[in-house]
Amino acid sequence: MDEKKHKRAIRAWTMYDWANSVFATSIMAAILPVYYASVAVQSDQANTATVYWSFTTSISLLIVAFLGPILGAMADFLGAKKRMMNIFVFLGVTGTALLYLVGEGDWFIASLFFIVGSVGFAGANVFYDSLLPHVAREDEIDQVSSRGYAMGYLGGGILLAVNLGMIMALPGLLPKFIPSLASWSEGDLTTLMTRTCFLTVAVWWLLFTIPIWRHVPEPERRIQETEKGFSPLKASFGRLGHTFGEIKKYKQLLIFIIAFWLYNNGIGTIIFMATIYGTELGFSSTTTIGTLLMVQFVAMPFAFLFGWLAKKMGTKPAILLSLGVYTLIAIAGFFLYQEWQFWVLGFAVATVQGGSQALSRSLMGRMMPKSKSAEFYSFFSISEKIAGTVGPLLFGAVSAAVGGSRLAIISLIIFFVAGGYLLTRVNEKEGIRVAEEEDRQFVKTAS
Repeated sequence: MDEKKHKRAIRAWTMYDWANSVFATSIMAAILPVYYASVAVQSDQANTATVYWSFTTSISLLIVAFLGPILGAMADFLGAKKRMMNIFVFLGVTGTALLYLVGEGDWFIASLFFIVGSVGFAGANVFYDSLLPHVAREDEIDQVSSRGYAMGYLGGGILLAVNLGMIMALPGLLPKFIPSLASWSEGDLTTLMTRTCFLTVAVWWLLFTIPIWRHVPEPERRIQETEKGFSPLKASFGRLGHTFGEIKKYKQLLIFIIAFWLYNNGIGTIIFMATIYGTELGFSSTTTIGTLLMVQFVAMPFAFLFGWLAKKMGTKPAILLSLGVYTLIAIAGFFLYQEWQFWVLGFAVATVQGGSQALSRSLMGRMMPKSKSAEFYSFFSISEKIAGTVGPLLFGAVSAAVGGSRLAIISLIIFFVAGGYLLTRVNEKEGIRVAEEEDRQFVKTAS
């Protein structure tokens, strides 16, 4: 690929973070959790919506965790990373658009449509991430991954700002321009605008996925001599069995995945539960959603900063620094009583959220064979999704048991400490060496 096409492919790849991050911000983190708690779930118990939301999130993540490895191996065999990604993009966009139908007391269909959207979002990310080592060169992978997260924060922040304007300003303005809405209450108009926001997320996601379809080529298909004539399903299970059988060969990669499994428990739970936790504590939607909006724009420069830090101090030390900050955030969350404290903690999250995830993605990309990128990123996704299920499940279980969520938030420090310790045991240079050797052997076998 010439330099011009290479740069265009990188821009298109990072643009997908801009496209799909609106689901993470408006649907997962900000607008839907508040709508879910105040409209879809109607209960006298303050933590009922928190419990329902945590279990809903866990179900969606478990589905992807089970599907990911098979689909990843199949995408490698078929040379169909982009095609698989497209299927999940359309699934996610559809589930998101269907949220428009959710009204008062419709917590069940809200959960159902959110699960569909989340499966699409997470499934597409498996194949999107697997394209990274094919798009970025070895010496730029940290920076490209960080740039993707930065673009995601900017795109997610822009649409979230637009959506907040729709929810907060339009209910008072629309009756002046549309006389038929004059009889509507402000509450009904706010609900309508919120539901319309779900449609804007679906349209944005689909529209800005176009660049990756156009400018990122499908990586070359590579199959071994022994796989010729196999059906895709048989070859996929064969590859998974081979990888599991030789898992000791990828010792450093395995240690990293387990470490990520642990510390991403805490990261994922904070992302999923922060807004609904603030709602449970009685904080206004201005504070909870406004903080999420602030996080988007503050996180963008810090994502670039962590890409720079990785060059100066190394990828692994930069991730460990972020986990130290997360540990302090979890402790501070137990003592959260005032709305201004929620803003401060949100700022702290913004400083490390993008960097920790971008560098984890790029470190994974270095220690895996390119010939099995979708398969290995699906394993990476499994650890992420299972981590995501355990954290919210623990959060919901503790909250249900004690009638509140303060003890649930402080319990997250276990994941940061344990994950950070395991990360210190990873020899990334050895992991990279093994991956490069596997690619050389694969080329010899395929030829």
